Amino acid sequence: MAIFVDKNTRVVVQGITGRDGGFHTREMMAYGTKVVAGCTPGRGGQKFEDKVPVFDTVREAVANEGANTAVIFVPPSGASGAIMEAADAGCKLVVCITEGVPTVDMVKVMPYLKERGVRLVGPNCPGLLAPGIAKLGILPASIVKEGPVGLVSRSGTLTYEVVFQLTAAGIGQTTCLGIGGDPIIGTNFLDAIEAFNADPATEAFVMIGEIGGDAEEKAAAYIKAHVKKPVVSFIAGQTAPPGKRMGHAGAIVSGGTGTAAEKKKALNDVGIPVAERPMDIVPHLKSIWKR
Repeated sequence: MAIFVDKNTRVVVQGITGRDGGFHTREMMAYGTKVVAGCTPGRGGQKFEDKVPVFDTVREAVANEGANTAVIFVPPSGASGAIMEAADAGCKLVVCITEGVPTVDMVKVMPYLKERGVRLVGPNCPGLLAPGIAKLGILPASIVKEGPVGLVSRSGTLTYEVVFQLTAAGIGQTTCLGIGGDPIIGTNFLDAIEAFNADPATEAFVMIGEIGGDAEEKAAAYIKAHVKKPVVSFIAGQTAPPGKRMGHAGAIVSGGTGTAAEKKKALNDVGIPVAERPMDIVPHLKSIWKR
């Protein structure tokens, strides 16, 4: 099993005729993802790679090809509109890869999605990959392996690094999920942890956080109250100075809160090992996961 996707996931790619959208659509298709349609306004009637129909609107893609999931590769200025268009057309899962979406736009998007019961992954994220089922986004398929460990991360590149180390150690994954590092995102740690906890195929999971905000502290409290599965964590940005943004828009220690030390303490206090280095995650996992 996996979280958020299954064999019935049918994808429409918004921005399929662009450079990035086209490249990653080919990668998704090569992995076996059911990409049933593309959407680029003004390009309706074309075919991508001579087989995927392109429509002017997502609504047409849903009506004609049964798309139920949207993956978005459009510029930041159009990303919020693309998210809302997918939701309005009936897609219940929307994955927005776009980086640089204005925060003020996301403030408008979130209540719009909530009213329609739509799950958003991202923006500014690598998406998700459920080994053997589907790849939605830009995670490299060559490093994944089917297995019993889930992974959720605010950092895209650390997602790749830790997945690679898990696979190299012979530990496969149920779902690898990058939730993004912006101040306002759709799916958060609590959503992912709740889903991994409910997934019988996921026996343990890894949570990769970073400085800024209080998502990791909330996750720690939730895990203490509800999760019996082994969890290992890592916090990126341990040496970033206060007031200095580290990569992601949301990765900043401000007003003395959101430090790596606070997050590590919150996780340690509920019994979750926090690795000092990404390479220590697998040894920590093996030490607490009694298979």
